[in-house]
Amino acid sequence: MTALSPLLIGDIGFMELVVIALVAVLVFGPDKLPELAKQAGQMIRKARDFANSARDDLREELGPEFADLELRDLDPRAIVRKHIVEAMEDAGEEAAQPKKRGARPLLEGELPPYDGDAT
Repeated sequence: MTALSPLLIGDIGFMELVVIALVAVLVFGPDKLPELAKQAGQMIRKARDFANSARDDLREELGPEFADLELRDLDPRAIVRKHIVEAMEDAGEEAAQPKKRGARPLLEGELPPYDGDAT
């Protein structure tokens, strides 16, 4: 499968593909179908080349810190997902680190510190 196949097919199942193929045979006829398939393949190839060229141009313009840039990274859903995962990881790291230096649990019957000037 090519990199664009999931993009083009999406959530289409096997039965949907069979129905589409049957309709294509009925509409275009079995004589024209191979030529149409060839044209569709060429169009997909050109689209993939265009996307790769756009990605390479972006990488070149943005500099070496974006050398691993992929076009799917520019998808708003991927950006939001990335920030949510990073926030969850940061929250996990903060929970694992000690809260304050010198902080300790209170002993039984001990009152918490009170600062009259702070209130």
